[in-house]
Amino acid sequence: MKTIRGPGLFIAQYLGKSPLYSDIDGVSGFAAQNGFKALQVPVHDKAIIDTDRLEDSGYIDSWHSTIKRHELVVSEIAAHRAGQLLAVHPAYDQIMDAFAPAPLRGDPETRQRYADQELRRAITLAARIGAGKLATFSGGLLWPFFYPYPPPPPGLIERGFAALAARWRPLLDHADKLGVDICFELHPGQDLHDGASFAAFLARVDDHPRAKLLYDPSHLRLQHLDYLGFIDRWYARIGAFHVKDAEFRPSPDRGVYGGYGDWIDRPGRFRSPGDGDIDFAGIFSSLTRYGYDGWAVLEWECCLKNAFDGAREGSRFIADHIIRTTERGFDDGMRRSAPSGELDRMLGLRS
Repeated sequence: MKTIRGPGLFIAQYLGKSPLYSDIDGVSGFAAQNGFKALQVPVHDKAIIDTDRLEDSGYIDSWHSTIKRHELVVSEIAAHRAGQLLAVHPAYDQIMDAFAPAPLRGDPETRQRYADQELRRAITLAARIGAGKLATFSGGLLWPFFYPYPPPPPGLIERGFAALAARWRPLLDHADKLGVDICFELHPGQDLHDGASFAAFLARVDDHPRAKLLYDPSHLRLQHLDYLGFIDRWYARIGAFHVKDAEFRPSPDRGVYGGYGDWIDRPGRFRSPGDGDIDFAGIFSSLTRYGYDGWAVLEWECCLKNAFDGAREGSRFIADHIIRTTERGFDDGMRRSAPSGELDRMLGLRS
C-alpha cells in the first residue's frame, strides 16, 4: 500500500483579476498559505501559463521556480477546455465557442485543430516539469443522443466512439512517448461520462496504457453510480483524484437532469468537502487499499459556500482524510512459522 499525496488545489476557480489571483506567484502564495502542497494548473489562462512560450526554456524554468519557491509542486496540468473542444457536436458549436479564442469562433474545423495543438502543448508541459499527468475532458459527439428515445439508428453510437478514438489516439501516442498519462474526468456532457462509456472508448484505442481516469465522485454521485464500487472496478486506471462533494436531495419537481434549474435549485448539487453526502472516508480507504499514490486535489464548486472558506476548510478536510499506511500488520507479532508436521497436528490430521 502507498500513501495518497495531498492536499492539492485545482486553481481554475481561484483565478481572477485581483493581483493575488491573476498570476502564478499570487495564486501559489494563496495556496501555500492555506496549507496546500500542490497545484493542478489549467492552461487556458495565459496570465497563469502561456503555452505559446513552451519552447522558451527561460520562461518555463522561471515559471516552475516560482511555484517551487512557495514549496509547492504541480500535481497535474489541466486542459479541460481543449479536451472539450476536440470533439463538439454541431448543436453545441455556438456555446462552445466561448472556450475558443475569438478569431476561431464560427470555424469548427480550425477550432478542433487548435484544441489538438493545445492538448499537445499541455502534454509536453506536463512532461517538461515532471508532473506526468494531464487532466482533461473527452469532448462529446454523442451527447445529444445520450437518452435512447427515439432510439438512434444502428451503428450511430459505434461510429461516434470510433470518431472520438480517432481524435484521441494520436494524442495518447504522443503522451506515451513523453511518459504522460491522460486522465479523463468522467462528466455529463462528455462522451466519456461513466464506466461503460470509458470502457467503450478503451476498446477503440486498444486499451491504451496512457488512457487513465480522473476520479471525481461528485459526477458519479449525481448520476447515481456506485462510486465506491467504481474504484473496485477501475482502480488500475485511476491516475488523478478530485475531492469534490455533492448531494442529491429528491424533489417532487426535478430529477437528475435538473429541470433546467440553476445549481442552487437542482436536487443534485455540488458542495464543499464534508457538506455533501459523499462517503470520503470510504473513498480514501479504497484508494489507499489499491495503492493509489497520486494527489488528492480539491476542486471547489460549491453552490452555497464561498470559495475562500471552501479552500481553507478543504485543505484541512483532505489532510485529515489521508491515511498514512502502516508499515506492519497489527498482528505481525503473533504470527509464527510451523513445520508441515505441526500444521497437520494443528488440524487434527494423522498419517
